[in-house]
Amino acid sequence: MAAQLTIGFLGAGKMATALAKGFIRAGLISARQALASDPSDAARAAFTRETGARTTASNAEIVQFGSVLVLAVKPDQVGGVLTEIHDHFTQKHLLLSIAAGVPLARLETGLGANARVIRVMPNTPALVGSSATAFALGKSARPQDAQLARKLFSAVGLAFPLKESLLDAVTGLSGSGPAYVYLVIEALSDGGVASGLPRDVATKLAAQTVLGSARMVLETGMHPGALKDMVTSPGGTTIEGLHELEKGKLRGTLISAVRAATEKSRKLGAG
Repeated sequence: MAAQLTIGFLGAGKMATALAKGFIRAGLISARQALASDPSDAARAAFTRETGARTTASNAEIVQFGSVLVLAVKPDQVGGVLTEIHDHFTQKHLLLSIAAGVPLARLETGLGANARVIRVMPNTPALVGSSATAFALGKSARPQDAQLARKLFSAVGLAFPLKESLLDAVTGLSGSGPAYVYLVIEALSDGGVASGLPRDVATKLAAQTVLGSARMVLETGMHPGALKDMVTSPGGTTIEGLHELEKGKLRGTLISAVRAATEKSRKLGAG
């Protein structure tokens, strides 16, 4: 793969940089097989510093360079970028869009009905190789395109093919989810400080607890409820804490957060 694949990044922000680093680290491409465009001098400099790959201010140059294009711009910038690259985009190109909420139909309209496009929803833990990604195929995407997308995004975490109708829910859950978890870590740390722990120790304990708990879910395959029960002894400390969380409606509030973010993603896509 590495001898044939060239990847152009339309946008050189943090997510594009994280993905490029992951692809290079996994040996899927070399730094010479990546090129990123961005109007920001600072973004281009950061991309090169982190990945060793070249950059340009020209989106057209990206299309001429890459067989696979990663659309990594904000949703309100998508229309302009698609217009810029339309005349250079051919059947030899595959577009992977990580623009939140932008539907496949809009991408296909912007590039042409036969354009090979895949809509992808990764999340920011791609920065540390622990992304949770889902992707959906456009009408003209080929089976080998799906295999390539899965291989690329598996290099920076977990990747799942899904129907496009489910991607807004992915945005609400794993796309926005890191922010929910950071809030939980911060709150756990605050609780530790309130109970007498030094701040640095409390934050590390909280973060490691979340990390270890997540690994238990993924590596054991057990239901989170079963793992919760394993920690919860009759008449013990954990059940007292869980009682307080239930009184505070933590479970219902997190469900509402995912649903609200999902609905916002749908609105972004409709816009």
